[in-house]
Amino acid sequence: MKKLVSAALVIFSLASISFAQVTTNNAGLSVTEDRIRTSEEGLASEEFRRGVQAYYKGAFNEAIVQFEKALSFLPNDNLILDWLGKTYYKSGLEGSALSYWQTASDNGYGGLLLENKIEIVRERRVTGDSSDKLMRLSEAGSFPGEFQGNMIYSGPVSVQPNYDGTIWLVAYNSNELLLLNQNGKVIDRIEGPINGFDRPCDILKLHNGNLLVSEHAGDRLALLNSKGRFQSYIGTKGRGLGQMVGPLYLAQDYLERIYVTDYGNRRVDVFDKDGNPVFFFGGKQGDFAGLKGPTGIAIIDETVYVADDQTGAVYEFDRSGNFLRELCEKETFKKPEAIKVWNGSLIICDVNRIVSIDYDTGALFEYARTGKGPSRVTASNTDVKGNVIVSDFIANEVYVMSKVQELVGGLFVQIEQLDASKFPQITLELRVENRHRQPVVGLQEANFYLSEKQRPVSNLKFLGAASNNTEADITIIVDRSYDSAKYKNEIQTAVKEVAQSMNGSGTLRIVSSSSIPVTEYIGSPDKIGDFNTDSLKNKPSAQAAVDLALRLASNDLINAAKKRGIIFVTSADNNSLTFDKYNLAELTSYMSNNSISFSVIQVTKESLCQQLSYIADNTQGDSYYIYRPQGLGDIVKNIIELPSGIYQFSYTSALQTNFGTKYLPVEAEVYLLNRSGRDETGYFAPLQ
Repeated sequence: MKKLVSAALVIFSLASISFAQVTTNNAGLSVTEDRIRTSEEGLASEEFRRGVQAYYKGAFNEAIVQFEKALSFLPNDNLILDWLGKTYYKSGLEGSALSYWQTASDNGYGGLLLENKIEIVRERRVTGDSSDKLMRLSEAGSFPGEFQGNMIYSGPVSVQPNYDGTIWLVAYNSNELLLLNQNGKVIDRIEGPINGFDRPCDILKLHNGNLLVSEHAGDRLALLNSKGRFQSYIGTKGRGLGQMVGPLYLAQDYLERIYVTDYGNRRVDVFDKDGNPVFFFGGKQGDFAGLKGPTGIAIIDETVYVADDQTGAVYEFDRSGNFLRELCEKETFKKPEAIKVWNGSLIICDVNRIVSIDYDTGALFEYARTGKGPSRVTASNTDVKGNVIVSDFIANEVYVMSKVQELVGGLFVQIEQLDASKFPQITLELRVENRHRQPVVGLQEANFYLSEKQRPVSNLKFLGAASNNTEADITIIVDRSYDSAKYKNEIQTAVKEVAQSMNGSGTLRIVSSSSIPVTEYIGSPDKIGDFNTDSLKNKPSAQAAVDLALRLASNDLINAAKKRGIIFVTSADNNSLTFDKYNLAELTSYMSNNSISFSVIQVTKESLCQQLSYIADNTQGDSYYIYRPQGLGDIVKNIIELPSGIYQFSYTSALQTNFGTKYLPVEAEVYLLNRSGRDETGYFAPLQ
């Protein structure tokens, strides 16, 4: 595949290198060593120092007050304007942030990096749909099967991205399963059971975290644990129930049943979650002549989609195997392979192209094409950053593909926390996102460069990534409107199930939402006891001020665990929920910019109101019906597995502090494949 590296990226990278030379030159707070500060500069400096300290503590309102005071002494000081922008951004007031940043930029401060930050924030301000579904993909990087004449793998046929940024790769020709990190480095290589894999084809991550690998020549499925270690086989060779000949691609429905396209038997085999055979389908039904060469398979709710490489069509079935319709007519595709669900549509691989299918109309959109060289794309799957990972069997290469806009815009990097209390030992956290708020996960120390005044820091240590954290702090908001109060038992059940699913880890908070919110409980999830709504301090009222409750819950989670979420338990009655105090977009941005997800547990089947849907859609959240077949036990697990682009480092500073009164700069650069990003900030050492 032709490598696409935008010239704009090169320009961006070069401009970002010089950013530090611009950021503080025009700031009154950064006076030269041989000049005595004016009284205004001295007063501004003290308020500014307090503002920086408050910011790093997560006290954003206090920080805004301090920065505004500093600005009153030094109007239009660029450094203060920049920090006000940062603080308003973290507070969810992105419009105010843009205003301060734009003023500083107009003053000649910040260079191309600040201009890019303004552009990204302005473009991605919450709109309900942060991305264009119909935008072509371009290659952001690739992981070749050979390097300097040495084989890394052979015959990549399927990929399974993980929430931590790693990728499982199935290599058909070399009979192995590989685990790759974000940079394409092999961190584990698995050959299967004692007798090895026999032409592995597809990989599926099951709902319980285990892995399932289809063995095309072995006529079976290999069940592995989450680390890739062999557990057992499912199925045998043959034509009866529970048997298969040449299994290809895999899918799982919400009841955890496993679906396998059985190429040799021209059907789809279905197993329960324990691997027991249930039934098979795909034969002749009425006017439907039956499957001829089933390949890709995907499931959305009650519908099963199956591709056929002999007819070039995509067919629809219900979960019981009854034929519904021909979604894409015969000869639409040449040799269709894997099907996945992405971006509200199906995405399918067909020889040298990747195509989306509208599952309502069957309309097609070509996302990407590999060109005229030897190619056979067999599988494409999306990672947590919105990239599409593509395996090319003939080219023997794995491609990382992104939307063109992402490649041009680079990475959005923010230094969010910095602890200088043990100066010169510094600990900092930074967040890496793409331009659509999606976290960039799986980065390693080699992807980062930290410096002070353009010089690399000393004793740099990579302390870890928040995506790897295995516990979360959860706040449950209980709707106390009259309508929801009628569902006492359901609400109690929901709270207890969430608490139990935390497995004694993290901190649980319960907030009751009535006309005013009240914090009812803070502590271990194991100590919630026999939760009863009758014991809540907040009594039911006609309306529940959800915005006030969300703001209270969010404030409490600012300095909580890196995996943090709010779960709202409600009847979802549109008339009883109010959003009068806080702007919905700003409230949503406040949660998103501080890595707080929002989910809803509905105790009725009423449609979710637009406000709640809006917040959930833009904070990586979801909605759950209390009586859904799979229960509520996976809600906390889903929150823990949400991608987080937060990384933590420590280093030893070599800067002079001037007894703690000097503003000390620090810079961070991030590189990933063909993209890069940069941020600058500063801090104060403790006063001496």
